[in-house]
Amino acid sequence: MDKITLEEKGHVLLMGLNRPDKMNAFDVDMYIQLAEGLGKLNSSHNLRCGLIFAHGEHFTSGLDMAKWIEVFSSGRFPELGEGLCDPLGLDVNKQASKPLVIAVQGICYTIGLELMLAADVRVAASGTRFGQIEVKRGIYPVGGATIRLPRELGWGNAMRFLLTGDEITLEDAYRMGLVQEITAPGEQYQLALAIAERISEQAPLGVQASLRSARLAYNEGEEKAVSRLLPDLQPIMTSDDAREGIKSFLERRKARFKGC
Repeated sequence: MDKITLEEKGHVLLMGLNRPDKMNAFDVDMYIQLAEGLGKLNSSHNLRCGLIFAHGEHFTSGLDMAKWIEVFSSGRFPELGEGLCDPLGLDVNKQASKPLVIAVQGICYTIGLELMLAADVRVAASGTRFGQIEVKRGIYPVGGATIRLPRELGWGNAMRFLLTGDEITLEDAYRMGLVQEITAPGEQYQLALAIAERISEQAPLGVQASLRSARLAYNEGEEKAVSRLLPDLQPIMTSDDAREGIKSFLERRKARFKGC
């Protein structure tokens, strides 16, 4: 059985964590299969947005540590072949270029929280429990939490949870911006899908350029991002989608974008 399910729904690729009998404990196979799914999202012209969710009651109980001991002892993540994308977005050369929405529920520990931080929009069901608990297991987070949590939550808030391993309540997660939407239990998937579909209705070139510009500012600073604003807009201005955007505005109708 696939540990990551893949399904195309219109322009959205649905990627489901599929080890519910193990509380979706994240093993190396899941990491590789998710990388394959993200690679498919990245390479398919038809796909414009990805949605990561989980089958079962819980998003993930975290890393299946017994399966990761050899990997971590080697000092590097599993090798990702040609066309695969880094699920944690740490390798900028293997980062998916299209937006990711994520829907979580139940327990969301360690790599689950880091997958959230690597995504662009996050939806959580009420009752979700977040924890970056590696310090309670004798190690520390290596999937991006030490880098992204301080940026997302502020230094003091991030250290409060990184250094104690205490759970983050859903209310605190929403207040600090870790979560953008809260739903009733069982409704997180549908709301996340609606957001992903809304993104996929917009001009793909514009969406991807917006994401690329924001990431550039995030990773390399605002000055670098500012220097690329107009140069990166220039080729988009000659695209069919730019013409369609203007035409649909003048004709007062919904635009029909093709991504070219």
